[in-house]
Amino acid sequence: MLASTLMLIALLCAGVLIKVPYAEMSPGPTVNTLADHGGEPVIQINGHKTYDTTGHLNMTTVRVTSADYNMNLVSAVYGWLAHDSIVVPHDTLYPDGQTEQQSSQQNAEEFSQSQESAKVAALNELGIPVKSWVIASSIVKDSPAQGKLHAGDVIKAVDGTLVTKPTDVAKLVTKHKPGENVVFTVVPVKEATAAEKAGKEPTRTENVTIKTEKAEDGRAIVGIQAGTDHTFPFEIDIKLADVGGPSAGLMFSLGIVDKLTKDDLTGGKFVAGTGTIDDDGKVGPIGGIGMKLVGARDKGARYFLTPKDNCATAAKDTPDGLTLVKVGTMDDAMDALKDIRSGDTADLPTCSAKS
Repeated sequence: MLASTLMLIALLCAGVLIKVPYAEMSPGPTVNTLADHGGEPVIQINGHKTYDTTGHLNMTTVRVTSADYNMNLVSAVYGWLAHDSIVVPHDTLYPDGQTEQQSSQQNAEEFSQSQESAKVAALNELGIPVKSWVIASSIVKDSPAQGKLHAGDVIKAVDGTLVTKPTDVAKLVTKHKPGENVVFTVVPVKEATAAEKAGKEPTRTENVTIKTEKAEDGRAIVGIQAGTDHTFPFEIDIKLADVGGPSAGLMFSLGIVDKLTKDDLTGGKFVAGTGTIDDDGKVGPIGGIGMKLVGARDKGARYFLTPKDNCATAAKDTPDGLTLVKVGTMDDAMDALKDIRSGDTADLPTCSAKS
């Protein structure tokens, strides 16, 4: 018995000392987008009539270990056995040696973009016009575009051809051979910003000529990332600290719609969910779905709006008492909420292990 005890102690000590290349995911906070958080409303709207809301439209999160966390073997085994956490390869959460700072910056950028898309999708759902235009969202360091274009410049045309969406820019640039000139017709960011603050349309444009260079795959590039910027007809502010990533987009959109309409979207029910959303209202998949389900059910959710591409995984281990509702678009979510608040849930499109 003494030898066995000493052997067990030695194995435990070894397990603590042995480091393994894994990270851990667990349920994070879940926040009602219709309510206050940290002493102020999550969604604040000024310049347009709003309405009282009831119930819950909760966004959900996942808590992950930091990039520099060195998990030991004992923690890994415990995580594998636990129901409320998942142990995954470290590179799954932090690919290519990504640092904690880089991960935080990426999450912040994705969170900011998701808020913009959530606002656009919500106003589109309500038929409220939103002005949008193509911009140079970022400039690659040491690229041909550096010093000639600037982040925030509005791109009106490429080689005289009008652009209406970010993908137009890449298509027009890659028509060239590396080393050829491409002409951008732009509104400089300072002028565009001033016009936006004044509520006017910028009129002065300038042509910028840039010589393309050869990308690794042989395409002609100039070194910019095109994106979309918007002007909203009234102020919509989403305030939620210490949250990152794009996965709250759907729930933010629904929260905005609920505050701007007389109809009570939830009918007082507790609905949670997740999913990215684009300007057109398309709902995209997210990571950590299992942990989000656990977190939502622990807080009292009865229905969970689930991106259709996450349905099969989510349905394999659904917490008791939680109904998974499959959604692929903003319209799907609105239809599901209509059935939920009316109590007519027999035909709700639910998730299955095969869907």
